[in-house]
Amino acid sequence: MPLLQRLFALCFLLLAHSSFSQNTDAPFADEIKAFDQQDAHQPPAPGAILFVGSSSIRLWAGLQSDFPNHRVFNRGFGGASIPDVARYARQTIYRYKPSQIIFYCGENDLAGSDTIQVATVVNRFTSLFHEIRKELPGVPFVFISIKPSPSRAHIKAKVVAANQQIRRFLARQQAARFVDVYQPMLGADTRPRAELFRSDSLHMTEKGYAIWREKLAPVLRK
Repeated sequence: MPLLQRLFALCFLLLAHSSFSQNTDAPFADEIKAFDQQDAHQPPAPGAILFVGSSSIRLWAGLQSDFPNHRVFNRGFGGASIPDVARYARQTIYRYKPSQIIFYCGENDLAGSDTIQVATVVNRFTSLFHEIRKELPGVPFVFISIKPSPSRAHIKAKVVAANQQIRRFLARQQAARFVDVYQPMLGADTRPRAELFRSDSLHMTEKGYAIWREKLAPVLRK
């Protein structure tokens, strides 16, 4: 391993120790610690494109092969809501100084409680967005729309409303994009296409990720 890469790995080891020496019982601590360990052995290339968010990102097994002309890396963790991403933003976003951020989260927020309001979830996102802008000003940001998971049909109205409001918010921001995957994942009958989802009717098959790849490829930073 070249000297520069060894020094980079050492920095990640030190960050890992400081990040978890005080609170190893926090939600998702094991997953975040695993990122630290991975970074210590093989840190992402400087200036790579970061994919971050919940399980729809985490389970994207073919991420690099889907974007062979880009340097990409995955920091999704399953079950995450927007406050979880905010809690671990330093470990999963800021320290990498990515050239672009591709973000998917918010679906678990809406599904987490029958009483949660769309405005609450949108405010969570906008607050995190502004924090990211403070830490990484000017880094291009892409929000992948919340998908139409069949198992969560009961929150369809909330999903549609949240997508609309986040789209409007990002339209007013610099270097920010909203990528719609919701509509392309619907069939002619306006219902979610069954072949895009696994047997749990929540997580996606390769055909689902193929739609995401198609929609994201034109907006990835060269």
